Amino acid sequence: MESGKLRVSDFAIINFLNYYGQSAENGIMEKSTFRNIYKYLAAIILVMILANQGAGAYVCKYKEDFYKLYHVHYQQLPDDCIENIYWLEKAVKADFANPYYAFAKIEDERQWEKYRYLFMMHVNLKLIEQHLRLGRIYDKKIAYFYDAPWTDEYQRNLEKAQSCYEAGYYYWEEAKLWAEKASVSKFNFLCMTDIQNWEDERERINTGDLDYGRTLDRELTRLRKVLADLIEMNEKKY
Repeated sequence: MESGKLRVSDFAIINFLNYYGQSAENGIMEKSTFRNIYKYLAAIILVMILANQGAGAYVCKYKEDFYKLYHVHYQQLPDDCIENIYWLEKAVKADFANPYYAFAKIEDERQWEKYRYLFMMHVNLKLIEQHLRLGRIYDKKIAYFYDAPWTDEYQRNLEKAQSCYEAGYYYWEEAKLWAEKASVSKFNFLCMTDIQNWEDERERINTGDLDYGRTLDRELTRLRKVLADLIEMNEKKY
């Protein structure tokens, strides 16, 4: 044991010696206790062997690996959104894993091609969602007259929100492009039920039911109005 460092196995051994040493001194060691000692020692030895061998670290390499790190928190803070954006961006840039490890059952090259298009579409949609979430953390829906003392701070936050919303346009164009690729005629009558929600997103984009461009336009129009109100409020110096 290194000086000043106590490993789990060392701690277990110390507890073992303290407990059973005291029991032996008090003369209360029974036969069943000896059996427990052997089991306890065997467990400690096994833990020490595994610790010495070390567990091999799993390296994220493929799109599917990085996508699995994406997760939505119940109460999402700026760092949570930024973390998700980071993993999703890594997923966009990485290579696909072998079709055997895909999120859907792949039986032929046509399914494999459509799966890749749907994956890219879905990840770009999630990137839009995360930018919207991040922007809304800094966004101020309405400028009230009593906000005058903090107009500078509100303006800085609104500028952050604006940059998040504006970034969403790029991902929306990408999502539409991949949705279009996944909707060409050769994929007619091919529905990947294992990722039905991705298929639904593709169809909603094609019909216009899902339109993040419209959402981003609405958010930015409102934000610019609030920003203008804050600037005017600051100039009037309430």
